[in-house]
Amino acid sequence: MNVWLWGATGLLVGFVPCGWISLRASRIDALVALQTAGTVTALTLVLLSEGFDRSSYMGVALALPFLGFVGTLLIARFMGGHR
Repeated sequence: MNVWLWGATGLLVGFVPCGWISLRASRIDALVALQTAGTVTALTLVLLSEGFDRSSYMGVALALPFLGFVGTLLIARFMGGHR
């Protein structure tokens, strides 16, 4: 294992608080935890791409933040009318 894979493994620990908050908190807080988990996922994919020395994996890591942001906006839009 190289330093990139160790970093990706360390970032995977960041999913634990995101999962805890998304299960136990209010809907708005769960949405923030979901967005944070998407950011951690993108960073993990970047580190895995470097760790495995596969530049083709970087495309997924770069597309994920844009798709996650659009998904978050859609979820927030649907949650806005149901307080």
